[in-house]
Amino acid sequence: MTLGEHLAELRRRLVVTVLAFMAGATVCFVLYPHLLHFLQSPYCHVTTRCQLYVTGPLDGLSLRIKLAAYGGLFLASPVILWELWRFITPGLHRNEKRYAIPFVVVSIVLFTAGAVLAYFTFPHALSFLSHIGGPTLRQIYDPNRYLGLIVALMVVFGLTFEFPVLLVSLELAGVLTPARLSAWRRWAIVLIVVLAAVITPSGDPFSMMALAVPLYLFYEVSIVIGKVLRR
Repeated sequence: MTLGEHLAELRRRLVVTVLAFMAGATVCFVLYPHLLHFLQSPYCHVTTRCQLYVTGPLDGLSLRIKLAAYGGLFLASPVILWELWRFITPGLHRNEKRYAIPFVVVSIVLFTAGAVLAYFTFPHALSFLSHIGGPTLRQIYDPNRYLGLIVALMVVFGLTFEFPVLLVSLELAGVLTPARLSAWRRWAIVLIVVLAAVITPSGDPFSMMALAVPLYLFYEVSIVIGKVLRR
């Protein structure tokens, strides 16, 4: 393919991706009440006043658009990944394709697992944050900030759950070895705990440990997988 043909192919893939995103966002805009109820459920588990308060006339509209955008990106993600895969496939060798498909599938599964874990740990984070300021503070949550926090937590958990994919990729590329990872185990524990404390959006210890423990388990699993692949 010439450079012009590559650019035409890229344009076609981008158009399909944008259309998929717009379709998903439209669906989420219509289903907004159900999505808001789903994301509001963790807050309802820690308080009897399951209400979010807006302070401006445009806050409700901006919240609906933001939630539609997040949901549209989530619904369109299979199409986006498929278009990306179809765009880069012609440049891969057969053995690279053999590794790429399992890596893509595992990445999707791990990201989803991380987001689900964040969703179920969020009530504990809210409970901690609502009591850490003292009993004299009354909690009134802005839905935009609340939504931003829970989405950020789910994205951070989802992205960090790609940790074993990164390690195994480096092992396959010869950058790391299972023996070297085993020798770095003590430092890895410290760095994982520090990283979890820094990148956790809510800043509560429960979410930090809920992120740090799986990351260390992934570290050990990556060592085992690396040994199997080397054999």
